[in-house]
Order: sequence, then structure tokens, then C-alpha cells
Amino acid sequence: MNILLIGATGMVGSRLLSEALERNHHVIAAARSPQSIQPHGRVTAVALDITDPQAAITIAQGADVIISAVSPRNTGDALNDAAASTNTLIELHKATGKRVVTVGGAASLHLPDGTPVVTYIPDEILPEAQAMRRAYGTLVAADIDFTVVAPGGMIAPGARTGKFRVAQRQILTGADGGMSHISAEDFAIAVLDEVETPQHFRTIINVGY
Repeated sequence: MNILLIGATGMVGSRLLSEALERNHHVIAAARSPQSIQPHGRVTAVALDITDPQAAITIAQGADVIISAVSPRNTGDALNDAAASTNTLIELHKATGKRVVTVGGAASLHLPDGTPVVTYIPDEILPEAQAMRRAYGTLVAADIDFTVVAPGGMIAPGARTGKFRVAQRQILTGADGGMSHISAEDFAIAVLDEVETPQHFRTIINVGY
């Protein structure tokens, strides 16, 4: 499979790139500064500004599927950042017909009792959380072929175990009632699983332990 991976140099994006290569896919690895991407026979590193839809459409012509690992900056511009990147993903789908799988945030999910998770997001990360929640709503309204994959309350580098749970629209919780967490390595497995064997359409899923 030929994958366009946008945001290939970030904490999550770099794990997605490694997982895709582990599964023998070919990857167009796009980033603002792709110089840090290690040379590989199945990787084409390209510079891309996610806010430039036409450039993204040109790059995506050879791809079978589009993965976005771009997150808005946690600043007052977060809503504008998310709107611009989401618009590009929508334009990409409309121009190419390719499925879009994008990394989302836990703030777009609900607790088991139906309460929006965003209600409990701390102020210091609220701009990014609200932006990603709005981005999900924009994708739903656009009526395109997409899946949003969101980690639990915490994602960080860690072990690749291949063991995790998946829930739709609802955040996973542990035995203590707290929000789930996941390593970036296992999160990458979940994203590539959804890319290879699509099971969730026009919705958001949560991946966690």
C-alpha cells in the first residue's frame, strides 16, 4: 500500500512511519521540515505545509490512503490551526477520493455516562483539546470517508506490546475509573490496523489499555 503520512516527524508520526515500514508499506513522509527523516528504500520524504491544500493534493496523487498525525499548537491560534489542517484533509478527499485516517484527541470523546471529556480538560491544554474537538465535528459535517483515532488521556513513548482496547465514541477507562493511556508505539499499531482493515467509518475511536 502507498501511504501519504502527514506529520511524519512528530512523536506520533515517527511511530506511524516505523510501523508502516514494519508492515512493508511504501510511505510518502510529509512534514514541514523532512530533513530528519531517515533515508529508506520505501520512504519518499517531502516538505509540506498542511495549510496548503493544492500542494497536498499534488503529493497525494500516488497514495492509496492518507494518514494525518498533525496536531494544532496549544496556543490561542489552535482553532485556526485545526481549521486549516482539517480543510486540507477535506479537500484532499474531495480531489483524490482517498480515505483519510487522522489522529484526534480524547476531548472529542465522551465518558461512559455521556459527559463530554472536554469538560474535564485542564486549562493548560484546553486550546488544543477544543480545536481537535471542533476538527472532528468539521469532518463529520463534510460527509467524507474518514476515521479519527484518538489516544486515551495520556500518550507517550513506550513499549510496543500489541495489546490494547478499542472503543467507539467513548473514552476507555481503567478499573479505577480513570482515563486510559497508551504508548505511541501501540497507538501506531491501532492506526495501521484501521488503515489495512477498515472497520470504523465516519466516526472516532479510542485506543487505550
